[in-house]
This record gives sequence, structure tokens and C-alpha cells, in this order.
Amino acid sequence: MTGTADAREADRALKAKHRTMWALGDYPAVATRVVSALGPVLVEACAVKAGDRVLDVAAGSGNAAVPAALAGADVVASDLTPELLAVGRKEAAARGAELRWQEADAEALPFEDAEFDTVMSCVGVMFAPHHQAAADELVRVCRPGGTIGLISWTPEGFIGQMFATMKPYAPPPPPGAQPPPLWGREEHVRTLLGDRVTGVEARRQVIRVDAFREPEEFRAFFKSAYGPTIAAYRNLADEPERAAALDGALDGLAAGALRDGVMEWEYLLFTARRGAAGAG
Repeated sequence: MTGTADAREADRALKAKHRTMWALGDYPAVATRVVSALGPVLVEACAVKAGDRVLDVAAGSGNAAVPAALAGADVVASDLTPELLAVGRKEAAARGAELRWQEADAEALPFEDAEFDTVMSCVGVMFAPHHQAAADELVRVCRPGGTIGLISWTPEGFIGQMFATMKPYAPPPPPGAQPPPLWGREEHVRTLLGDRVTGVEARRQVIRVDAFREPEEFRAFFKSAYGPTIAAYRNLADEPERAAALDGALDGLAAGALRDGVMEWEYLLFTARRGAAGAG
């Protein structure tokens, strides 16, 4: 019993750190200024239509949830970080979108089995530390025949490489946590979902990012707005030389990706159907 209690306490502490990290900076600015096109891409790939019951897992400020609601779906946007949900509520209201916002852990969703027609996540669930637990929840809350749709950064793409660049400077991951960009590998997602899904479609695509003219502009924006980058620099608060080294590494990464003020960031678009009741 003590071991179980200790594990639960460790998980609560880990989720609290994640919640705090994503509240740092201004992730909604990243979602709207940089990657806003991803949400509509996922909604279209999932063929969301009026009347569908849709759950957006790790929804952030609603990059995919709001477009789904505007398509007429009955949407719940769930996220671990209430600060992001609060921003999403305001943005949704400004766009005339009606949906429900609920704080929730992607690894322990507070919803019934088979409650939704579509369960989706746009560069969100990939950051849950325990991949199998999160994947099991995606399947559990999707009805048989329903759609599971995911957009995840690939390890080889720009954001995957950014995480690899930051890794030597960031706090070490907790025991058992898996790297987020693994969700950008089709074989990894297939393994997580197993034979509980059918009709898998997976393809690598790119989003064109034209928000930054110079590498230093990219680095300054992510240092101020993106939680994982902010956390990496906070880890270096007493090590100015290493912080400067990370500056140079991020500038170099961006310089290699910028072409006439445009970057192409690769992601995996993955959709599948939940198998028949009782499968898995």
C-alpha cells in the first residue's frame, strides 16, 4: 500500500510540474501566432460534423476544439492547465464558438467509456509523460467506430530537433517519462493503440511558419512564450555560460531551418477508427 501511495504522490507531483510548465510564458500566443493552422487540419482529417460528440485532449487554448465547435460539433476541450482553458474560453466567445472546457489529466480522463464520436489531440497528448496510459484513455472514451485523430511533432522535424537541442540543458525527465516526439513516429502510435483501432491513416506533413524573419527572433519568442523552453532556461539560471550556449544552439537550429523568412515544421497526422466493442 505504501508503494502505491508513493507512486500516486509522485504522479501528482509530476502533473503539478507539467501544469506549472505549460502555464509559463504565453502558449496561447504560440497557438495563434505560429501553429494556428494545425487545428483546422486535424478537424478536417477527423471529418468532424454538426452533432458529433468531440473530445479534444490536452486542448490548450482550443487550437482544434474551437474549429470543431464552429463546425457544429458538441465539443469538450480538456487540459491539465486551467490557465490555458481560461484563455480558450475568451477566444471561443470572441469567435462565437460554444463548447465546454474541463480541467483533466490526459492519463486519467474524467469521462465515461465510449462517450465521444471523435477523440482528438493537436500537439497535446504527446506531452503526457506516460504514453501507454494516455493512449489507453484515448481509446477508452471513444465509441466503437468512432475516430481517433492526432497531430504530433516528429522527432526529425524542427520541433523534435528543438527538443533534442534543449535536452542537455533542461532538467532531467522523471523516471518512466517518455520523449514527446515519439508520438510523431507512426510505428510508435500503432504500438500504443494496437489492435484496438482499424483503418489507420498516417502521413507526415509540414506546417509553413512565417512568424520569424531571423533566428534570434525565433529564439526570443520561444524563450518568452513556450513553457518547455522557459523551463530549460530556468534550469540554467545560475549558469550564464550554458544559457549562452543554449542561445547559440537554438539560433543555429533556426538558421538552418529558415528559408526567406519561412520554416517548415514536420508533423505526423494520424487518424484511426476505434474497433468493435470488446476489442482491447
